[in-house]
Amino acid sequence: MVMEKDQRRLKAQDCRAATGYYALCAVSGMLSAGTTHLAITPLDVLKVNMQVNPVKYYSIYSCFTTLLREQGPSAFWRGWAGKFFGYGAQGGCRFGLYEYFKTLYSNVLVDSNRSFIFFMSSASAEVFANLALCPFEAVKVRVQAQPHFAKGLADGFPKVYRTEGFLGFYRGLVPLWGRNLPFSMVMFSTFEHSVDFLYRNVIKRRKEDCSKAQQLGVTCLAGYTAGSVGSFISNPADNIVASLYSKKADSLILAVRKIGFSNLFTRSLPIRIMLVGPVVTLQWLFYDTIKVLSGLPTSGEVRTDVKVDGADKANEVR
Repeated sequence: MVMEKDQRRLKAQDCRAATGYYALCAVSGMLSAGTTHLAITPLDVLKVNMQVNPVKYYSIYSCFTTLLREQGPSAFWRGWAGKFFGYGAQGGCRFGLYEYFKTLYSNVLVDSNRSFIFFMSSASAEVFANLALCPFEAVKVRVQAQPHFAKGLADGFPKVYRTEGFLGFYRGLVPLWGRNLPFSMVMFSTFEHSVDFLYRNVIKRRKEDCSKAQQLGVTCLAGYTAGSVGSFISNPADNIVASLYSKKADSLILAVRKIGFSNLFTRSLPIRIMLVGPVVTLQWLFYDTIKVLSGLPTSGEVRTDVKVDGADKANEVR
């Protein structure tokens, strides 16, 4: 009886510890994603306008000078609230639920390939993350691409609801999933494998043997690689989302026809790489910094064979 009580107490403690860990990851993801997306709002304004009006804004320079001349400097900060709160909510779900699903699938699918676990975990988390992001994205794109639509979230939310109803907030959910699900799957998997590669082949030391600064340096390199690869994969869906929300097209098929197949991959790609690579890098850096300050290890699994006292020893570090 005493042993059973001790076992129940230990299970309860483990459950509380796991819940606290996932909550910390969610808060860290929310803060890192919200602040980084807020910082690059001017670049996002350029990207959205180039996607919505490619004839008028045919280059980054022309978009910048035209917006500055016609709408003034304040135009580059339109939609900042949607960026901060929307992507903060997305980041909280994306990072927190990724850690939860990775543990869940690792326990259930014990013998599965790790890449499959990464893909499944990130995809599952991203489904919920986009449900949180979608209403904010709907208002943000309209505010940025239609100067007279609204000033921000405060008047944008009621206007969307009044004119389009509740479904207006989720008008672009399917293409948003189409953009962010592949991006998240590629981003997390690339990050995990990049971390593993850097420790095994570049640093050639176990993660716990490296300083915190070195670990965060690995996080930055892996984060930039993951963001750059993910931006190319998700670019077509990003163009479709902008077209639907700005009402340049009324359906997914019409959006694809109007943009053109080749333009789906090339339109706004340079500025997306400029945006996504540094943003994802900063997100991972802020995210792991908060984890380190909380006494947790940095992100990324490492499978490596190192020699300790002349013997081979296999390690897996999370």
